[in-house]
Amino acid sequence: MVRLGLDIFLEKGYKRVEGQRIGLVTNMTGVNEKLQPSIDLFTEHPAIHLTTLYAPEHGIRGDAKEGQEVSSSIDAKTGLPVYSLYGETRKPSQEMLADVDVLVFDLQDIGSRYYTYIYTMAYVMEACMEYGKKLIVLDRPNPVSGLNMEGNLVEPDVRSFVGLLPIPNRHGMTIGELAWLFKKEFAYACDLSIVPMEGWKRRMYFDDTNLFWIPPSPNVPVVDTAILYPGTCLLEGTNVSEGRGTAKPFEWIGAPFIEGQKLAKVYNDKKIPGVLARPVSFVPTYQKHEGEICGGVQLHIENRHTLHALRAGVTLVETIAALYPNQFQFIENENGKCFFDLLAGTKRLRKYILAGEAEKYIEEGQQELGKFKKTRKKYLLYR
Repeated sequence: MVRLGLDIFLEKGYKRVEGQRIGLVTNMTGVNEKLQPSIDLFTEHPAIHLTTLYAPEHGIRGDAKEGQEVSSSIDAKTGLPVYSLYGETRKPSQEMLADVDVLVFDLQDIGSRYYTYIYTMAYVMEACMEYGKKLIVLDRPNPVSGLNMEGNLVEPDVRSFVGLLPIPNRHGMTIGELAWLFKKEFAYACDLSIVPMEGWKRRMYFDDTNLFWIPPSPNVPVVDTAILYPGTCLLEGTNVSEGRGTAKPFEWIGAPFIEGQKLAKVYNDKKIPGVLARPVSFVPTYQKHEGEICGGVQLHIENRHTLHALRAGVTLVETIAALYPNQFQFIENENGKCFFDLLAGTKRLRKYILAGEAEKYIEEGQQELGKFKKTRKKYLLYR
């Protein structure tokens, strides 16, 4: 039985903040084992003085799409101010912290470095350091386990809000462990406390716990999505649909120029461990190729323990690029930068894919992972 940091904090950890004004960074994933929102639990707790709420990407209630700016507002249920950390600023300002002594962070991460919640935490840590506020992180499971790591470390010239710090694509750490890492290795030296979970083991995937899965965004509906995400998220940096606007985001991959049967056969012939491709046809309701019939594949997880999600995703991008060289493209973001490079955390992978040598990227990443493994060992809360 896994008990969340939230439940333990409300049971006994709250005593450290009695008499202090509390700001809560949370959203729809901030619930206890009974699915009660941390906002409600804090509001109703007689010893907790909740004054302010802070919203990451997707908003405080999860009603904003990916990349959509979130506005500051007043929470309809509690009447508390909600300051956006995914709008005009991504770091709390001094004004936004005026009525707060202690910030509490309670968000469910998904175990991949592309996800913006962990960088929201980094900016919160920076603000706490600058303005003399305390931070308490309520720990939650890494849904894709805390054992395996995949990928490379983000290089300085391609850092962004989908890869702000030098951690691998699949980092194998909980949100609390990342907070310690950020403080000690990357100089986010705020007054930090972690409330660990009880009963969580590093080998656990989210569905090995007794907890309900709450989608941390509209496009991560199930645990299998999170398992594939370290690899298939890279498709966001191309003109191929990663399945947004369908029932199977990050599992259905395709475009109008792709022939699903052909792609599935070529991909399966590569015998990527733990995954099989099945030809599909789909019509996205929004985002890339909205309203168009897309041919492509669904990636099915055959064995999550042998699956290297990043290799599965990189091989799929490489296969599509080779089969459709005249139609496939890498795309730029709104700032004119190659979005694929920002996701990959390096410019090397794009060059390797176009040369048909993507396996070099995986091999080079193993050396970087070895260094990261030694670094992260100091900050692991669960053995």
